[in-house]
Amino acid sequence: MGIYLNPGNDLFEMAVNSEIYVDKSMMIKITNSVIKTGDRHICISRPRRFGKSMAANMLSAYYSRGCDSGDLFENLAVSKTLDFKKHLNKYNVVKFDVRKFASKSSGGKEMTDRIEKVLRRDLKKTYRNMDYDDDYSLCEIFAEIYSEERIPFVFIIDEWDTVFRVFQHDTEGQKYYLDFLRDLLKEQEYVALDYATGIFPVKKYGEHSALNMYREYTMTNQKKFAGFTGFTEEDIRLICGENTEQLEELKRWYDGYRVNEYEIYNPQSVVQAVTENSFDNYWTKTETFEALKVFIQVDMDGLKQSVIKMIAGERIKVCTETFQNDMTTFKSADDVVTLLIHLGYLTYSVETGEAWIPNKEVQQEFINCIRDGGWEEVTNSIRKSDELLRATLARDEKKTADIIEEVHRQNSSVITYNNELSLSVTLALAYYSARNQYEIIREFSSGEGFADLAFIPRKGVVSPAVIAELKYDKTAEGAIEQIKNRKYTEKLQAFSGEILLVGINYNEKSKRHECRIETVVK
Repeated sequence: MGIYLNPGNDLFEMAVNSEIYVDKSMMIKITNSVIKTGDRHICISRPRRFGKSMAANMLSAYYSRGCDSGDLFENLAVSKTLDFKKHLNKYNVVKFDVRKFASKSSGGKEMTDRIEKVLRRDLKKTYRNMDYDDDYSLCEIFAEIYSEERIPFVFIIDEWDTVFRVFQHDTEGQKYYLDFLRDLLKEQEYVALDYATGIFPVKKYGEHSALNMYREYTMTNQKKFAGFTGFTEEDIRLICGENTEQLEELKRWYDGYRVNEYEIYNPQSVVQAVTENSFDNYWTKTETFEALKVFIQVDMDGLKQSVIKMIAGERIKVCTETFQNDMTTFKSADDVVTLLIHLGYLTYSVETGEAWIPNKEVQQEFINCIRDGGWEEVTNSIRKSDELLRATLARDEKKTADIIEEVHRQNSSVITYNNELSLSVTLALAYYSARNQYEIIREFSSGEGFADLAFIPRKGVVSPAVIAELKYDKTAEGAIEQIKNRKYTEKLQAFSGEILLVGINYNEKSKRHECRIETVVK
């Protein structure tokens, strides 16, 4: 047993013994189905804090000949599968975390040479009697060992794409590293399984990919690995048990990632929130935070307008196909948005091609990043939102109209002013802080049309519900009548009590807003 060759199962054992452990071992059933096949090269990209390393440690514990993991997996779901024992601790495992080598290196070439050096050292220590020349390449050494033992290797490479994040501008070092991985893994008969994790999909240089053997599973399409990307709704219900209040708060703070057919929660944030008994923003200020801060400041191809829409709760259309899988090559706003999807700051629906901010935790990161640098109008609008909510709940029609007008005017430079969609974005931005007390539903469906916004009080909040309707060059009274005629209030089935009907009209000629507020009881 070495450091990188046939490691033990200690790291996975620590995970299983933790206060909160969610069994994701059925992922092994998928890797077992491709082992020693043409589909044995798997690259899974997920944001930080989404369990990439835990999954890598689990696979290592399962496949490695350097340990006996039968007892460790005995009570996990995968132990009931037919081929569980067939592959348990039967392979030579090579596992390394690229971040550890990057932290001690000045560039991609030095990092790659360090990886090769330690792998050679581990192989030499383990196979002392193996006869191979000193000038053998690393892949020739692996081939020689396999020809003697006929025991294939499982390669587990954690954070494989570190070179593109740490050494962003070292294109020669990046190419050197990709060529190293290609020579080591591609079309090598000693490779039984090749499992790589990272934040980015496989990088191409020029028109080609050195690693085109990989089947990729990314945050834009996780395919059969979707249910293993994070915590699912079922996982969260098991964690919370009968504690429905905890479930609601976890959903508000950490849910919202759409991964194929699954709603996914940020797993590490959930664990910290539950074990600390505190709902908070647990994202740390790493290089991915800096990426968010830097790139949303660039008004590339309408990017700023898209960010404002998403902060307001909108979804935006995005083409993810042109992204070059690094942090430096951007040709459009779509490329930057796609980067933020891979970093976990946005989520994406493969069905609709839309991106949005998933939850409160990430929303706070966006707000932190726009506190300066040309976003003053947006931050002023958000600061005004407390005052607007108070004015609305106090039935102060003039003040409500005046604040919405101010927010609309302040953001007119980036949101088309005389446009009905811009009014909807303005309204959602103006009521930003209301989401602390209310569940806010955009385009609230009544079965007979859509109200623009519905505010439903969260559990424990003693405030009236609100239904708001916008009109463009009509009347605020007409907006109120539409709410009544289309029976929007009847859709609030789980709510009883006071409901404020808020009608807002924008006059294009005068650029003025008017507001009417009525109260009904349900």
